[in-house]
Amino acid sequence: MSTATTSSTALRPRTSPQKKVTQARVVLSEWTKLRSLRSTILSMLAAVVFIVGLSILVPSVTVAHWPPHNPREAAGFDPTSRSLAGIFLAQLAIGVLGVLLVTGEYATGMIRATLAAVPSRLPVLWAKAAVFAAVTLVLTVPSVLGAFLIGQSILGAKHLQAGLGDPGVLRAVLGAALYLTVVGLLGLGLGALLRNTAGGISALFGVLFVLPIIVRFLPASWADPIDKYLPSTVGEGITHVHADPAALAPWAGFALFCGYAAVILGLAAIRLRRRDA
Repeated sequence: MSTATTSSTALRPRTSPQKKVTQARVVLSEWTKLRSLRSTILSMLAAVVFIVGLSILVPSVTVAHWPPHNPREAAGFDPTSRSLAGIFLAQLAIGVLGVLLVTGEYATGMIRATLAAVPSRLPVLWAKAAVFAAVTLVLTVPSVLGAFLIGQSILGAKHLQAGLGDPGVLRAVLGAALYLTVVGLLGLGLGALLRNTAGGISALFGVLFVLPIIVRFLPASWADPIDKYLPSTVGEGITHVHADPAALAPWAGFALFCGYAAVILGLAAIRLRRRDA
């Protein structure tokens, strides 16, 4: 009997103690997913190319055609915005990547395994948002700083350059990185809310690009007050050195833009808790 008991004990498979699911471990898991996706590398590379590439192209064209024929264009010239022209296209790459980070898991069915490992569900969404925001910010801050310095060195040929110490310039440069980061979170939230790649990307484009165009067709008495609070208007305000007197203050507008992204993420969290994958 003793021998049989010993044999059965020896043959019993050893099971390692199950590790407790913590937010830190979920964050590490999402970081592993993010860096292993090919779409992450391609989208982030595209964003950097847009930011840096247009910081060379736009100032070079400006210098080649300076001074402009229209005196008003010369009077309202903003050298910082010429260097940061690439953020307009970079937001597409980063926003779409935010959508894909969520909808890609739903398309492949991987989300079921993820939610089975994290039954409480919400830590997955918060981890995705935190990791993506951190990666985007770390990538875009040096990109926009480099774009600004490159652009200003080109504009210096006509003595049109600005410095980081000039009023509003540093805020606009760093604000460009913050704006791109929140655009990414907005895309991630829409992807988590709609759970469909085409729907998430369409919604993102609609909010950032189509909605402002529609508002312009409204009567001026309606268009001006509405445009003042559109996500694209309040978000981009922080990237401008000279704020529009009729618009919200740069930081107030950016806070509202963050609020829009937070609302979308909140709705996505509610759906994640109430509906199965």
